Order: sequence, then C-alpha cells, then structure tokens
Amino acid sequence: MRVRNRIRGSADRPRLAVYRSLRYIYAQLIDDEMGRTLAQASSFEASLRKQLEGSAGNRDAARKVGEALGSRALEAGIRQVVFDRAGYIYHGRLSALAEGARSKGLQF
Repeated sequence: MRVRNRIRGSADRPRLAVYRSLRYIYAQLIDDEMGRTLAQASSFEASLRKQLEGSAGNRDAARKVGEALGSRALEAGIRQVVFDRAGYIYHGRLSALAEGARSKGLQF
C-alpha cells in the first residue's frame, strides 16, 4: 500500500504492476482512474507455456512475459507506463521482465 500511495496509473500512462510467485510471474497494465486492466500477461498462460522450455518461473520466462505484455500494450496504443515493482527488488526476474517490455517499445 505504501508503494501504491505514490504510484498512480492513468489512461495516458498506466501502471505496470508485477506479481511474482514461486512458480509463475504475472504482469498487468492498470488504469487506476477507471479501475480497469488494459492488458495482461503471465507465464501461466497456455500460449506462453508452450514457448517456455523449463520452468515458468525463471528469468527466460519473465523476459517472454515482458515481451508479450509489451506487444499487447502497443496493440492497445500504450507506449509509456509507470513501473510498479510492488516492493520487489529490481533484479533477477523483475529486471528480465522490464527488459523484455522495453525491447518491444514500452517506455518506463
């Protein structure tokens, strides 16, 4: 809650919220003003699990989730986002997800 008091997403610049579990990684673009999810991607999706060779919770999986979210965001007309790392340290899977999203054209 401390992070979300400072970070707000809008229609112009939605919030990129990330959740890590031990097994999967989830990311979604949220417009906080309207309370809507604009785009989402996770390593739990069947389409992404087919692309993943090993675990769905490693750095490679996180990078593919970031790339999928980046391409879905560009289809929705979103280019800039506010990164909400939800208190997680920016390294490992979190940085891989951010790199994947940036590689598809999202700006943080």
